[in-house]
Parts: sequence; structure tokens; C-alpha cells
Amino acid sequence: MTLTDAQINTLTQQGIAALQKGEGAQARTRFEEIVAARRGHAGAWLGLAYACNQLNDSEAMMTALDRCLALEPANLHALLLKADSLHNSGQKRQALGFYQAALTAAGRLGNAIPPDLRPGLQRAQAAVQAAASEYTAYLRSALAGKGMDIAKSSRRFALSFDLATGKRQIYLQEPKCYYYPELPQIQFYDPADFDWAEAVQASTDDIREELRAVLREDNSFTPYLEDLPGIPHLNNEPLVNNPAWGAFYFWKNGPFVEENAARCPKTVAALESVPLPRIEHHNPSVLFSLLKAHTRIPPHNGMLNTRLICHLPLIVPKDCGALRCGNETRPWVEGKLLIFDDSIEHEAWNNSNETRVVLLFDIWRPEIPLEDRALITAMLEAVEAYKHLDG
Repeated sequence: MTLTDAQINTLTQQGIAALQKGEGAQARTRFEEIVAARRGHAGAWLGLAYACNQLNDSEAMMTALDRCLALEPANLHALLLKADSLHNSGQKRQALGFYQAALTAAGRLGNAIPPDLRPGLQRAQAAVQAAASEYTAYLRSALAGKGMDIAKSSRRFALSFDLATGKRQIYLQEPKCYYYPELPQIQFYDPADFDWAEAVQASTDDIREELRAVLREDNSFTPYLEDLPGIPHLNNEPLVNNPAWGAFYFWKNGPFVEENAARCPKTVAALESVPLPRIEHHNPSVLFSLLKAHTRIPPHNGMLNTRLICHLPLIVPKDCGALRCGNETRPWVEGKLLIFDDSIEHEAWNNSNETRVVLLFDIWRPEIPLEDRALITAMLEAVEAYKHLDG
């Protein structure tokens, strides 16, 4: 039997009308006519599934759904109907995979999700969350049965447990400019592992005193992100040329800013033992980094994975906010260094009514040997020179 497109449209409309009236048998007949003529018609298989569902013919419904999903694996209606049917029949673990597939497919649609699907997606979200809680509780119980307590485990194992149970997601180094391979994926470093850190932290009061003198001059800070002359202005980031994220440099992408350094000699002296990278036109960058009230730095990745970024918090208002690097979030505490890998996605925010300021500087990653540091320096300087070959 062959059907024209017009005949298929008519049968489809008749089948949908019958479903809306609760006339499952009539709807089934109409959709069966279509799939008999065109077995590749995913919409007809879905309609047939709904009709069989009304008739409580679960076996035929599942067959029709499988046909539909074979043709359209991301069909939200089919995914949710199959998941709900499996869940209601007690097959909760089998249903979970289809609920998760529905949520993934819905995520690709963004705001274009049809309103009639939203209750089903809410059920899917609830089912996935319930399953995650059940799975986590089971694993905790299994470990406890062997005398093991996650709360007393190493920080690394605790993080691995959160990753295994879906509480956290995996973030990896993704620098924009240069990637040095086979480095450990560490989001935050312990300042105690650096022999220079204690002395820098001990200088907090002296550095803060110099900072306050700088802050008394309104024009001392410039926007941290600035459009560069001679290149296309493609960056629509709201903080470009915005003083809400401000900078007062001592070294700026390599060069020493003598005028600013002369105003803050104790700050410069506090960094004498710090392994600052010395790469022409790249590093170091050392600055007072200012984040005004109710300002958020959106998620982003740094240029290189050969450095770490250090924050020495100097002025931190109450209920200020935090810095997120990868799947860890840490608050600023005055005088306590935060050292993190900025090639991993990170963001920061100041939710308070006052300005937050840190001393920001970059250091060599400790895992990179001296010989390779010299090679990286030479290569990145050559890259910069190549950009200017045309004068």
C-alpha cells in the first residue's frame, strides 16, 4: 500500500484528534495505516505508541517507541514516554538511562523546549537526582561497612568520590595559547608547598598599607581588560574597558612598571624570592587586582598552563564572594594565599557592597624543569617576534 503525502497528513490529523478524545483504538488504526505504508515515519510510530498506551498495550507501545527512537534517537516525547513507562512498571534503573537521555536532548534545545514537555522533564530531573542520592548513599554504606569514612579520607579521594557520584564535574587544563603536556591536573595548590609563600603572607600588612595609599588616588587603576589597538574588537565581554575590574601594575605582561613600583617598594621587595616567569611580552604580571561591589568575572581560561596564578587577599569585605577554579570554590581570606591553575576554567565574584583587592602575580609551575622553562621562554618570545615580522 502506498500513500500520498496529503493522505498521510490527513491520517496523522485524524490520529491526533482521536488521541485527544481518548479514542485509542481509532488512533491506533490511523497510525498503523501510516507505518504500514512508510516504516520510516518517526512521527507515526510515536503516535502509535501513544495510542497503544491509551489501550494499555505496553508491549506494542514499547515496540513502537523503539521504532521511533531508532529513527530519531533524541525524540523527547518518545524518550520521556519510554522512561515513564519503565519507571511506572518498576524498572527504575532501566528508566534512568532514558530520563538522562531526555535531559541531555533537552539541554541542546535551550529555551526552545515545548511547554507540554516541561512536566516530563521535571519528572526526569527528579528521577535522576533521586537515583544519584540513592547511589551515593549505597556507596557510603558500602565503605562504612568496611570501616572506612569519607570524611576522614584524603582530600583527593574525597574529590574522586564526588566525581564518581556526579556531585562535581571534571575540569581539565585548556589554555588558550600554549599547552605544555603531562602536567598534573591540580586546581588549587597548598601554599605550604612553596618555600617563599610564608614570607609573602607575612608582608600582608605592609603591602596593604601601600595599597591604601594607591587607592586614595582615583585614577591609579585602569581596566584589567582593555581593547588592544590594531586588532579586531571581537570581544563582547562586559568587563572590557570596565573599571569594575581594575588593575595597578608592577609588571605588565613582562615589562617592569617603574613609576608604580616606586610608589610601593615594600610590595616589590616582598616578591624578591618568588619564581616569577621572565618571558618578554608575556610574563610576569604582578598587580593589585580590584573587583568592585556586585561585580562578577565570568568563567574563562588563561593563556598558558606553564604558570600558576597567586592571589594575596588584601581587602576582603564581609560576605564578599569567592574564586571558583574547576570544581572547587574558595573564599578570599586576608593574608592567606590562593594559588591556582588558571588554564582550568575559573571565575570570581564580589557580592558585597564594597571593593575587594588582591595582590595578583604569576609563578612558574613547580613541575616544569629549569631546562624546559628556558625552552618555553625562548619559544614564546619567538612566537611574539613572529607576530611583528611584517613591521
